[in-house]
Amino acid sequence: MTERTKKFSNALAALIEEGEKLEMALGYDCHGEAYIEALSKHFDNDEAKAKKFADDLPNFGKSYQKWYSEAQAVIKQVLPDRLSDFTSYYEFPRVRKDITFQNYMIKDYLQGLRITRRGGYEVVVDGSAAIPEFSQQLNLLRASRDALDSLLMDLTGVLQADLFDTEIETATALAKAGYLRASGAICGVIIEKHLSHVCDVHNLKIKKKNAGISDLLQQLRAAGTISLAQERFVQSLADTRNLCSHAKGREPKKEEISELVEGTQKVLKTIF
Repeated sequence: MTERTKKFSNALAALIEEGEKLEMALGYDCHGEAYIEALSKHFDNDEAKAKKFADDLPNFGKSYQKWYSEAQAVIKQVLPDRLSDFTSYYEFPRVRKDITFQNYMIKDYLQGLRITRRGGYEVVVDGSAAIPEFSQQLNLLRASRDALDSLLMDLTGVLQADLFDTEIETATALAKAGYLRASGAICGVIIEKHLSHVCDVHNLKIKKKNAGISDLLQQLRAAGTISLAQERFVQSLADTRNLCSHAKGREPKKEEISELVEGTQKVLKTIF
C-alpha cells in the first residue's frame, strides 16, 4: 500500500468513526432520556456515565453537513453507482403529497420539521424518522471501505500480472540465449511472488519471515486453496529452480528450463 493510499484509508476509517458518533448523537437528540437509559447498559447501568458520554458527542445539526460532503466525495470515487442512493437519504422528493415516516429525510430533520395533528397532540412524524436514513448513509460508507480493500487487491493483481509478463519474456529470452541458470532463477522469483500474493488474497498469514516456495505451498495446501497435484507440480518446478540457484551440482538441461518457463506460466493461470 502506497503512502497516499494509506492516508486515504486512514482518513476513511476516521470518517466512519465520526459517522458512528453522529449516529449516536442523532439518537440521543431524538430520544433523550430513553436513549440514555438504553446506553447505560454499556456503562454497567451507570446512567451518569452514559449521560456524560452522550453530552460529549458532536452536535449532529452542526457537524452533519461537513461529514456529508466528505462522505459523498468518497462514495463518488469508490462506489459511484451508489451515489444517487447516498444523496437520496438526505434530499426529500421534489413532490410529496404528504410527509410521512417513509419520505422524511435528513434534510427535514436539519430544518426542524415535525408534523402533528389534532392540535399538536398527535405526532405524525418527527426527527426520529431521520435515524434510519442516516444509518443507511453510514452503511454505504462502510461498504465503500470494503470495496476499497477489494479494489486495491484487484489493482495489485493487475500490476503484478503485467510485471510477470515482462519477467516471463525475459526468462524466455535468456533461455534461448543459453543463460539457463539465469532464466530458471527468474522463474523461481515469479512463482514465489505469485504464491505470496495468492496467500494475501486468501488472508493467509505467512508464519516464516522469509518463506520460500515450499513454505508457501504448504500454507496454501493446508488451507485447501490448492490440490495435492498442484502442490507436487509446483514443487517439481521449485526443484529445477534450486538446481539453477546452486553453484555446485550439475548444469540444468535446456529441456528442464523450457518446462520450468512453461510451468511458471501455468502456475500464474491456474493458481489464484
